[in-house]
Amino acid sequence: MNTLPQQLANGLFLGSMYGLIAIGYTMVYGIVQLINFAHGEIFMTGGFGALTVYLLLPDGISMWVALPAMLIGGALVAVLIAVGAERFAYRPLRGAPRLAPLITAIGLSLALQQAVFNWYHVDGDAKSARVFPQLPFGPLHIGSVTVQSGDIFLIIAAPLCMAILALFVRLSRTGRAMQATAQDPDTAQLMGIDTNRIIVIAFAIGGFFAAVAGVSYGLKYGSVSYDMGFIAGLKAFTAAVLGGIGNIYGAMLGGLVLGIAEAMATAYIANIPGMQQLGGGGWSSVWAFVLLILVLLFRPQGLLGERVADRA
Repeated sequence: MNTLPQQLANGLFLGSMYGLIAIGYTMVYGIVQLINFAHGEIFMTGGFGALTVYLLLPDGISMWVALPAMLIGGALVAVLIAVGAERFAYRPLRGAPRLAPLITAIGLSLALQQAVFNWYHVDGDAKSARVFPQLPFGPLHIGSVTVQSGDIFLIIAAPLCMAILALFVRLSRTGRAMQATAQDPDTAQLMGIDTNRIIVIAFAIGGFFAAVAGVSYGLKYGSVSYDMGFIAGLKAFTAAVLGGIGNIYGAMLGGLVLGIAEAMATAYIANIPGMQQLGGGGWSSVWAFVLLILVLLFRPQGLLGERVADRA
């Protein structure tokens, strides 16, 4: 029990990152009924885009100056890849059977992984991970909870991004058009809404959130890797389904629930007699998907989702 506050905090930090990635899944699915399985790699390219910007900056530059530039660079890379994927990979298949864009998304995921792998091929030796710069201050201690410097950025960025998105969707003209397109794209188009533009905006917003998560990942773990998007993307998709895919608030809630469940399972299951083999960090991904199975069995629409009929 002495470590419970720390484990809750760890779960909230991890879940916030999952939630940022999950928002990209849920926005695209809510508007165009497409599960973009390449979104994990968009998260990864956002992290590498930020790292590339940092490597191009003068040596010894302060992180307070470098971090905004890294965020902008990572966001530009992730948004351009997300929008390009929509325009050239998914839009031509919009009227095709659902299996076609799914296979395309998997192919795009592998292509992005290989592209980044080759881009950072140094001296004939492929670097599986690249060191990420860190914030110039140590951890904060709040009572019995220790907050690492990378997590400080995350706990500021995640609620701020979520609040701005909520206001944008609720109050802006484009946000209302996104809601209309999500409800009925054909009727929205008849009412004068450019649905192609709305879909592009959804992909762009998802790419931006993925880039923020990619920078958060690098600051939190100290490195980025070309294959980091695979598991993170699967867990974020799990979070989106857990919260109710298509629901923006559900995506963040699902991420938080998933992060807390993963942190708790990893920390405490090893203390249960006979469960030592299942309590290691290597099993953390397993518990995430166990939670997904339970939710699908007992509440398939997710925590905040609603039962709706399939579109004709």
